[in-house]
Amino acid sequence: MRVGVNLLWCRPGRVGGSEEYVARQLVGLAAVAPEVCARLVVPPGFAAAHPELDDRFELVDGGAMTSYRGVRLLAESLMGGRALADLDVVHHAGGTLPLRRGTLPTLLTVHDVQYLAYPQHFSFARRTYLGRRLPPSVAGATAIAVPSGFVASTLIDAFDVDPARIVIVPHGYDPPARSSLPPAHELRRRYNLGDRRVLVYPAITHPHKGHRLLVGLLAGRWTDPDIVLVLLGVAGAADDTVSAAIAEFGVEDRVVRPGRVSAADRDGLVALAEALVFPSEYEGFGAPVLEAMALGTPVVCSDRGALPEVAGDAAVVLPLITDAWSGALTTVSATRDELVARGLERAKRFTVDASGTALAAAYRLASGTVV
Repeated sequence: MRVGVNLLWCRPGRVGGSEEYVARQLVGLAAVAPEVCARLVVPPGFAAAHPELDDRFELVDGGAMTSYRGVRLLAESLMGGRALADLDVVHHAGGTLPLRRGTLPTLLTVHDVQYLAYPQHFSFARRTYLGRRLPPSVAGATAIAVPSGFVASTLIDAFDVDPARIVIVPHGYDPPARSSLPPAHELRRRYNLGDRRVLVYPAITHPHKGHRLLVGLLAGRWTDPDIVLVLLGVAGAADDTVSAAIAEFGVEDRVVRPGRVSAADRDGLVALAEALVFPSEYEGFGAPVLEAMALGTPVVCSDRGALPEVAGDAAVVLPLITDAWSGALTTVSATRDELVARGLERAKRFTVDASGTALAAAYRLASGTVV
């Protein structure tokens, strides 16, 4: 099977967890479905950021001008030429189809539909674009890939999609060997953590991520001065609000904000943490929850979006109410061994190969291939 994958939207380091999602599932695809020959049309810098894909697939650079959104949208509409010719399926992995998509069967990946639940978190331009482009994209795609049952049910309810057109392609994660991670003492020195109890939240500072709840807990319920909160990830739309909350609550000395760190440091910080805390209002999947479980770190997360589906019984799942979270660390301490064991077992369901297997099934559905 010959597949073309439109990744022009996937600018390295700029699109959040969807970049890791797509990269990992394609690595899994190469491992489990060698019969699928994929050509990836990518933005500048993608090959350097993802050598694991450059080694496995044909990568076609879309050109420097596709870094500009308007040019990228035009380029996607013109991709019926050389780059995506002579194929069985074209996979648009960024959430919408181009205005002109040709006659080939299409697989559309919809990562989430957060704009329907929280329109206030989106600019007018972004809401308008999604409102105009997502419904016809969902209607026009031959098949649709989603990361979770939660997103699938949302599409079915919102757009009356036939469930038979949807394939759940979950996130996949294969944890690195513990011996390959930076030593805990080195990470503690590098990020000025000392011997304190570490909580980690890896999330861009967007409004729905709930950083303020954690900052408030440090000031009101989690007052142990030995607790330090490490906030990983790039600055988002609510970054100034998060900074203001840290200052307002007077917890500057108990919050560490290194921004985006290397994958090795991120995994190492999660592995040494007392818990990963994840108070997000909306997630189409919630990959950091899976990553923490696979690394043997207990998880405390909200009961919103796909998080309960991903966490199952392997995490402390709580409503987004401060009182509900106040005793979370006590619960983690009392049930740590059980949470770690359950988390490691649950993470086995979400491997990179499992994600690649599901993606191959989505390609077969889109192409009409019966296996």
